[in-house]
Amino acid sequence: MTHIVWDWNGTLLHDIDAVIAATNASFAEFGFEPITLERYRELYVVPVPMFYERIMGRLPTEEEWLVMDETFHRHYWAAASEAGLAEGAETLLGDWQRAGLSQSLLSLAPHDRLVPLVRTHGIESHFVRIDGRIGPSHTTKAGHLVRHLAAMAPAGVTAGRTVLIGDALDDAAAAAHVGARAVLYTGGSHSRSSLESAGVPVVDTLEEAVRAARELAE
Repeated sequence: MTHIVWDWNGTLLHDIDAVIAATNASFAEFGFEPITLERYRELYVVPVPMFYERIMGRLPTEEEWLVMDETFHRHYWAAASEAGLAEGAETLLGDWQRAGLSQSLLSLAPHDRLVPLVRTHGIESHFVRIDGRIGPSHTTKAGHLVRHLAAMAPAGVTAGRTVLIGDALDDAAAAAHVGARAVLYTGGSHSRSSLESAGVPVVDTLEEAVRAARELAE
C-alpha cells in the first residue's frame, strides 16, 4: 500500500509569510535589503547557507551564520504559532487514514519544536511517525529520510511504495536518494519553474498532491 511522507514547513503548514519575515529579520542584521516572496522562491536552496550565498555573493562566515540562523529561528517561531494549515490539509490527512493507508511526517524543523506545533493543530494522530531535525540546521533531508524510513520498516513501509510530498527541490532529492517518489507543491519555498526542474509532478494544491501520489504508487 502507498505510504505518504509529508513535509511540514511550506507543505502541511502554510508558513511562508512567517518564513519571509524571519528571513528579512536575519538579513537586516547585516544590512541586506528585504527580499520579496517572488525573489525568495527564485533563490531558495538547501542547505540554507547556500541560499545566503546567493544573496550575499559568498558563503556567510561561521560567525555570520550563527547570528543569521539564531535571528531567523527567533523570529520564525514567534510567528509560526499563528500560521494555519494549508487549505484542505486536515481533511486530506483524515481521508487518507480512514482509507486504511499510512502516512508520516518528516521535517527539518527542530524535533522539539515540531511535535508540540503539530499537536496544537490536532493532527498528530494521523501519522504513524513524526520526525523533526535533531542536530545542526545546515543539513539536507536525504539522511533524515533514510533514518525515517528505516524506523518504519518493521511496520512494512518500504521506499518503493513511498511518496514524499514537499515544497522544495531538496524533498525530491531526498526521495530519489532512497528510491522513493516525490510530488512537489507550489505553496512553499520554491517557484513553479524551480520545482519543475526536478522532473517530478508539480501541483498547486495538496488535493492534487495526494491524487498524484496515488497515481505514482500504482
